Amino acid sequence: MNTGDLRSSYLKGLRDGAPFILVIAPFAMVFGVLAKSAGLNVIEALAFSVAVIAGAAQFTALQLMQDQAPTLVVLASALAVNLRMAMYSASLTPYLGHLPLWKRGVVAYFLVDQAYALGIVKYEREPDMTNAERFAYFMGTVTPICPLWYGFTIIGAVVGAQISLETGLDFAMPIAFLALIGPALRTGAHGAAALVASVSALLFAFLPYNLGLLVAALLGMMAGAEIERRSEAA
Repeated sequence: MNTGDLRSSYLKGLRDGAPFILVIAPFAMVFGVLAKSAGLNVIEALAFSVAVIAGAAQFTALQLMQDQAPTLVVLASALAVNLRMAMYSASLTPYLGHLPLWKRGVVAYFLVDQAYALGIVKYEREPDMTNAERFAYFMGTVTPICPLWYGFTIIGAVVGAQISLETGLDFAMPIAFLALIGPALRTGAHGAAALVASVSALLFAFLPYNLGLLVAALLGMMAGAEIERRSEAA
C-alpha cells in the first residue's frame, strides 16, 4: 500500500472531522463543569470521559447519579442511550470488519457519532477504498474530536463553578445531535424511528430516573425495524 494514499486518506478524515471542534469543545467543557458540580474531581471526570467516551451516555449517567438513582437504572439508561453504537458497528462491519483485530479494537473504542456519520458516507461513496485507507480515514476523523473531548473535560472540571451554563455553552449539545441526525435520516425507516423516539420521549418524560429514554429508544427501534421489514416485503 502506497504510504501517500494512506496519508491522503488520513488528512481527508482530519479535514472532514475538523468542523466538529466547534461543538465538541463546549460540549466537553459543559460535561466537565457538571461533573465538578456533581462532586467528581478532575481525575474522576477525565476517567469518566476516557472510559465511556460517549457524551449522551455520560450526561445521562451523571444526571441519574445526582438524582440518587439505583445503580442498575444508571447502567441501563446509559446502555440504552448507547444502543445506537451497536447499530453503528453493524453498519460499518462490511467496510471495517476485515481489519486486524487490534485495529477493530481501536475503531470500536473511538466509534463516536461524528466518526460514524463521516465514515459511513465516505465508504458508501467510495467503495473502492482499501481496508487500510478506510482505517486511515476513520483515524483522521477522530483525531480532532476525541483528544479535545478529553482536554476540554479537564478544562471544564478545573474551572468548575467559575463557568455558568447561563453563558450558553450548553447550546452545543442539541446542535451537535441535530447536525448528526439530519443527514442520517436517509430512509423512511430512519425517519419513523426518529419520529417515534422523539414523540415517545416527550410522552414518557414523566417517568422517574429518565426511564422515558429507555421506553422511547425501544419504541423508536421497533418502529424503524417494522417499517424496514414492510419495505423489504413489498
